[in-house]
Amino acid sequence: MSENGLNLSFEEALKKLEEIVKKLEGGNLTLEDTLSLFQEGIQLSRICTEKLNEASGKISILAKDIDGTFSEKPFGEGKNDR
Repeated sequence: MSENGLNLSFEEALKKLEEIVKKLEGGNLTLEDTLSLFQEGIQLSRICTEKLNEASGKISILAKDIDGTFSEKPFGEGKNDR
């Protein structure tokens, strides 16, 4: 990958990953090109995963406590309690 992946937004990385998938599905590539695109795809996949993990860490929800007050809790906390 020519660019530093850290400079890519989630949307940019995902778009590039989708383009790679289309090229790989086309099947008209040499083995070397296929391997190169596959490696780039893995890097882009990792970037997307990191960006999603960062975003999920920032997401929180307001939850109403038993006493009627509201408190902020991490997203997904207590989802198995329902």
